[in-house]
Amino acid sequence: MFSLENKSVIVTGGANGIGAVIVKEFLKENPKHVAILDLDEDSGKRLENNLVTKYSEEKVKFYKCDVTNDDQLIGIFHEVVKKFGAIDVVVNNADTVLETMDTYKKEIAINYTAVVTSTLKALQLMRVDQGGKGGTIINISSLCALMQRSPFLFVYASTKSAVLHFSNCIGNEKYFNHTNVRVLTMCLGYTDTDTLIKYNTFDDIIDEVLSTTIETLKNNKSQSAETVAQGIVQAYKEGKSGSTWVIDKDEISDVTDNIHQAYEIMFKY
Repeated sequence: MFSLENKSVIVTGGANGIGAVIVKEFLKENPKHVAILDLDEDSGKRLENNLVTKYSEEKVKFYKCDVTNDDQLIGIFHEVVKKFGAIDVVVNNADTVLETMDTYKKEIAINYTAVVTSTLKALQLMRVDQGGKGGTIINISSLCALMQRSPFLFVYASTKSAVLHFSNCIGNEKYFNHTNVRVLTMCLGYTDTDTLIKYNTFDDIIDEVLSTTIETLKNNKSQSAETVAQGIVQAYKEGKSGSTWVIDKDEISDVTDNIHQAYEIMFKY
């Protein structure tokens, strides 16, 4: 059982929605510090001010950050290390659902490339075989990474599939035995936030399907961001490196064995 107590934490995309609730849920576990990274400065500063009032200035700080800007992202990692001695936990939560012809490359950069950059930097700082003390990286994927839906958010779903594969492999026990850095993947079902409402695609057919889908989901029970954040804390405490967790309809499940079996089936070709 792992504990967040006295840990130094970074959460990307932490100013709004699920990310903000993750920050709040983690603070309940008495960490040393939680760094909130986000491009939305107004929301980030407002969240910081609210949380500083409840906790303290040492406990939480907002950093304006474009996760696709390596200098900004890596600079904040080093700033946190300098101030708190180490980074113990990184939650790569930042993403976007904007995939027009003008925005899909940025979507890939935010949803996948930045996750890779953040993971590799955290790994470099944490790994015991290079002088670190170990740690945990939690990469946020989606239920759509486990499906093949069409028409749908093709680029978004593929980035989440890439996050799943990357995280599973870099967190595999054979590699973890060298690094002592756990990597967990969280596949989230539809959650009551405004993420999908802000979608924009390259195709009217997809827009129409999404509009109908979202209305259906709204009329059915959707899980709360609080449930998701609590599930992530549970996975942090219990999860083995390379494990995959699904949080959907207010239930959390370790589906690692299912993922392994699926790849074994595909590899039989």
